[in-house]
Amino acid sequence: MNQMSRVNVAANGRTYVWPRVPAIAICLDGCEPAYLDEAIQAGLMPALVRIKQKGTVRMAHSVIPSFTNPNNLSIATGRPPSVHGICGNYLYERETGKEVMMNDPRFLRAPTIFQAFYDAGAKVAVVTAKDKLRALLGKGLAFDQGRALCFSAEKSDTTTKAEHGIDNASKHFGLPVPEVYSAELSEFVFAAGVQLLKEFRPDIMYLTTTDYVQHKYAPGVPQANAFYEMFDKYLTELDALGAAIVVTADHGMKPKHKADSSPDVVYVQDLLDEWLGKDAARVILPITDPYVVHHGALGSFATAYLPDGADQADIMARLAKVDGIMLVVDRPTACERFELPADRIGDIVLISTENKTIGTSEYRHDLAALDEPLRSHGGLTEQEVPFIVNRVLPDLPNEPTLRNFDAFYYATMAAALACDG
Repeated sequence: MNQMSRVNVAANGRTYVWPRVPAIAICLDGCEPAYLDEAIQAGLMPALVRIKQKGTVRMAHSVIPSFTNPNNLSIATGRPPSVHGICGNYLYERETGKEVMMNDPRFLRAPTIFQAFYDAGAKVAVVTAKDKLRALLGKGLAFDQGRALCFSAEKSDTTTKAEHGIDNASKHFGLPVPEVYSAELSEFVFAAGVQLLKEFRPDIMYLTTTDYVQHKYAPGVPQANAFYEMFDKYLTELDALGAAIVVTADHGMKPKHKADSSPDVVYVQDLLDEWLGKDAARVILPITDPYVVHHGALGSFATAYLPDGADQADIMARLAKVDGIMLVVDRPTACERFELPADRIGDIVLISTENKTIGTSEYRHDLAALDEPLRSHGGLTEQEVPFIVNRVLPDLPNEPTLRNFDAFYYATMAAALACDG
């Protein structure tokens, strides 16, 4: 590969400079900025303190809905959902009449930054906590040339070179497969990332975690602080190995419960059933995924499909008056404001207030597994996320201009400048 071909890489209308040292983006799932503040105040994140002092610290905005899949794929493509098509964890397909998980690569409408760099000759590594993201993030990568790795902590003992670029990642790294509902699932991602930086030395690496801890524990409590103390130890190693690093998040996290600790929910399907007839309308909760133990499929964003002939303006006006509903907009308004794909959004979009969530029908939500007061995300109040670079980038903007999906744009920029400073 000649040097000229390693100058710029184009992906989805953006140009990325070729990194001279590994460029790493770390997505701390559910990292409300207060988590970092509290852990730093407790003296548990000395590496992050040093990085903030020597680097660049900003806040960024996530995409809306502030859920895992839309934001991870925005970070992976450098673009909003209107470009890449992933607007939730879950959707209703009008063409099939089915509600399905949006984790199949067929839903992805844009190539990833990883594919663009791989096609240009780069070495690429992607490690995700949950396997639901792995196929989407790895789309377009070939694993037969020894230049690409993409695997999850959750399924790390079943990886193969043909499908993931590595046989039995759990055995290779000497790390046991963690329980999916645990902080250790994220720790696996960091530990594998450190080892990959040492032995594989990727040009581009993405490390993305799970928000199990953040759904259960508020900023500053011992369990949350322990998570960020753990992360800081791995961050120390990644930084010491000379990588250019951007630390950001897919979304924040807010308490969504009443004074008695029970979930605070607006059951919108029940309201629409009352107003329009049972099941005449269809409410979709894009937070829905196979891992509902920690959130009960309750988030702050919903979309609703109304029956033919319904008075949409009247329904929207009624919903806007419901306590706990912050915003009700029609499809065109939602798609323009939040950069969403119109064919994957219902007739209306609803967003709840900071401490409320939106449900379908009360009987459909099994909340028995919630052993802590509900914390969740999805709306505008969970849009602010940290954006920290371990290099000086003086022209880095702040929110709302800066988006979490700018992570690789600035990580590669920092990595390209690393040898010039």
